[in-house]
Amino acid sequence: MGDPAHFSVLGGANPHTRNALGLRKKVDADRARQQWHALACRLIEHGTEVCVVEPHPKLTGLVYPANAGFLYPQGATDGPQKFYLANLLPTRAAEREVYRPFVRAMGYDTVDIRSRFEGEADFFPAGESMIFTHGRVERQRFVPRLGFPPWKRVYGFRSEIGARDELRSIIAPRPMLEIELALEAHYHGDTALCSFGPQREFLLAYPQGLSESAYDRLREKFGGDLIPLSINDAELYAANSFQIDQDGKLFLVMPDGVSDPLLREVRARSVEPILVNVSEFLAKGGGSIKCMILDLGPSAAQPATTAALEFRHSRAYSRLFPATTS
Repeated sequence: MGDPAHFSVLGGANPHTRNALGLRKKVDADRARQQWHALACRLIEHGTEVCVVEPHPKLTGLVYPANAGFLYPQGATDGPQKFYLANLLPTRAAEREVYRPFVRAMGYDTVDIRSRFEGEADFFPAGESMIFTHGRVERQRFVPRLGFPPWKRVYGFRSEIGARDELRSIIAPRPMLEIELALEAHYHGDTALCSFGPQREFLLAYPQGLSESAYDRLREKFGGDLIPLSINDAELYAANSFQIDQDGKLFLVMPDGVSDPLLREVRARSVEPILVNVSEFLAKGGGSIKCMILDLGPSAAQPATTAALEFRHSRAYSRLFPATTS
């Protein structure tokens, strides 16, 4: 997780970060920090080790490390795992050189993705496949329109279709499902889709956030394991949830406020929801629970060299924030 000390809206690069006039929103820093610590503590309570990326005043997006890249093959104990560093949009590009030394200190070799691509936010497992989500990458700008105000902001999406071949070569022979996104407010795949379950075989999906053909492919692939999200749940970023496996029991950390019918759907699949309020991060930054977490897999599969263990200890949440966890 990324230390929220400097969380604010500098670039305003998605529809949640600006008001109707296109002005960047102001973050309530105290509320954001309280919510961030509450999320970290809930993760730790359920057996998750949380290591904290140091803050940088000019890199406020570090609070959303799901964009950093992805570890593959995650959880492997019979061979090397590599971390593939994302190629972020220009206003966040400098984050790569924060994540690179951090991930290497955790004990992983790193590889740079050449195409525009934003990590776990657009590339994640679902059953036997890896899902790759993409959309049109635009130069972010204001353009004129009829109405009030007489302009609108063009945001576009974050991962380009051109990353497809690079990603496919990494995971081969594992199949890849290519999914096109349709709404700028759901500019990453993990805001419209969430896989969960013992084999990540169940899939929450927001139909309006995907192209029609993409949603049809998901229905064909997942059948009754596909759970469509209502507009209200989707706008709360219900898809931006994070699964925890604690001693064989599965939990899904979800944004507070999601509907009772959705919670029943999750429980019906033997997964227990945990609700956490991270509303400041969604309303001002356009990210929720999963955006705030980079998943490096089970502790048993973490590199266990002396240097890696010492670094993990030095960046452990409980060591950095002992008063919060005591």
